[in-house]
Amino acid sequence: MHLGRFTISLLCCICLATTTFSQEKDSTGLSKKKDSTGFDKFNKKMEALFKKIPVPILTYSSEAGQVFGLAKFNLFTLSKKDTISNPTKLSEVVTFSTKGRINASVATELSWKENKYVAISYINYKKQPEYIFGIGNDVVRDSVEEVEYDRLKFYLAQLIRIKEKFYAGPVFDMSNYFTVKPDSNSFLIRKDVTGLNGGWSVGLGAAIAYDSRDSRYNAYKGYYVIASVIRFPSFLGSTYEFTKFELDARHFINPWLRHVIAFQATTTMTDGDVPFYELAKLGGDSKMRGYYEGAYRDLVAVDAQIEYRMPVWSIFGVTAWFGTGRVADKYANMNINGFHFSYGGGFRIRVDSKNNTNLRVDFGFGPHGIKGTYINFAEAF
Repeated sequence: MHLGRFTISLLCCICLATTTFSQEKDSTGLSKKKDSTGFDKFNKKMEALFKKIPVPILTYSSEAGQVFGLAKFNLFTLSKKDTISNPTKLSEVVTFSTKGRINASVATELSWKENKYVAISYINYKKQPEYIFGIGNDVVRDSVEEVEYDRLKFYLAQLIRIKEKFYAGPVFDMSNYFTVKPDSNSFLIRKDVTGLNGGWSVGLGAAIAYDSRDSRYNAYKGYYVIASVIRFPSFLGSTYEFTKFELDARHFINPWLRHVIAFQATTTMTDGDVPFYELAKLGGDSKMRGYYEGAYRDLVAVDAQIEYRMPVWSIFGVTAWFGTGRVADKYANMNINGFHFSYGGGFRIRVDSKNNTNLRVDFGFGPHGIKGTYINFAEAF
């Protein structure tokens, strides 16, 4: 969800998502009597219902107006004979707004052949503005501009296990930005910034990953590291030629009971004739929460966050985090004084007992009135 959005349908989401474990153990790991209360029985029924019907979305913001739509999230196994592979994810969301915004996505994460093969993919269409402070790390919120565009994007990473816990494979990334409309006095026009007219970005590359997490969608312990490099050449159809490198490293610690301390550090580096919409970015619903995605952007970005996840009672939990990050034109110019800060908290409602998956509602903040509200499935990282 976008910055400052107040969700007037949150209670509806909670009611549909109030699902639970079978209650053989509660969220602290202590034994409970199975189906011992009416609350437990209700949760069990709602879990079965949740697997069949989507969650309604009804929100409002001054930027978008009234937003309404549906979201669906399911985890399942591709083969009943394969009891080792991680569950496969399938999620869909479609939203419309009274001010003409459209966002439609289908995302999958497939695992099969006892986790030998993993495919991560999504397709997304959106028609909505990006909010951009400028290019560089020293731009200020007062200079925020709205850039409208239509975008169609497809991403696929096909990973193959080459050794226990190690994966590698090809990556394909394709997007088309069209009908790009910046403000009439935008710096994008004044400086004739690359990407002003939109265009295709079509790239091929490779990724390598290490994954020792005990759960892909709600880890309690283990490591996850994935790195990729993608080249966007003109012979594949790219309007601009450039290269993008990304690294994402995570560590999960289970200090006691079902509490989790989670760490994440990421970096993105771009090089070449990079359009402004493909630059390295800060912000979004999973990193530097509270900031618009792309509010800060440049050729390189780094960010890190630490999050504490704590069960409260039955299916309910809370979380709190602190994050920091910055952008620059090159790594050598990232002095420590330029880092921006993000902090916040949220609550969790367990919606899949078998796969220990939550509905999350997060509230992110930063200095000088930065804030954002996010509703999604599974953890931020």
